[in-house]
Amino acid sequence: MSELTFDHEYVEGSASAPVLLLLHGTGGSPADIVSLGKELCPSSPMLAPAGPVTERGAARWFRRHAEGVFDTEDVIYRAGQLADFVVEAREHYGLGGRRLVATGFSNGANIAAAAVLLRPDVLAEAVLFAAMLPVPDPPHHDLSASRVLMVNGRRDPMAPLAPAQELAAVLRERGADVTEHWHSGGHQITVDGLAEAKAWLGR
Repeated sequence: MSELTFDHEYVEGSASAPVLLLLHGTGGSPADIVSLGKELCPSSPMLAPAGPVTERGAARWFRRHAEGVFDTEDVIYRAGQLADFVVEAREHYGLGGRRLVATGFSNGANIAAAAVLLRPDVLAEAVLFAAMLPVPDPPHHDLSASRVLMVNGRRDPMAPLAPAQELAAVLRERGADVTEHWHSGGHQITVDGLAEAKAWLGR
């Protein structure tokens, strides 16, 4: 589809809107997550790559050993691969130094969080729906220029309260500006969570 690292969809948008890097969840696709992008900021240019890992036929961003047990080495490798893709795509699509916000759900939110923690030179802003800490004890990069919104459910069995709160704490310890929005549901994107994300993007 392109000479860039990942197969992807690109949607052109307004020069005044932030670029959205859209990252699907397990079993999702670029087309699925572009629909979310259009709800969040319809005027944004959208870059939606496809996860490079397959688990029982479902596309993912990194391998895992079991539900909630991530392959840390693969997370680190794939986060670097995603960051390299962003650098390539900026040049390929003429996006220069424009504001870029990674926006992901579930597995996509986890790879976005990993990239923010590991490659803050490339990804400094993220909207994370149903994320948790993707790597134990990440390096102490200076994240004082990073800004993250976490939208999580208090009854989410796949991104439980403790590891989600741990991600927020790790980001803050490294200097990131973290906003948390908690809803009463589970592993889902809620109407109020979407509204919070829209407001956060505009701030």
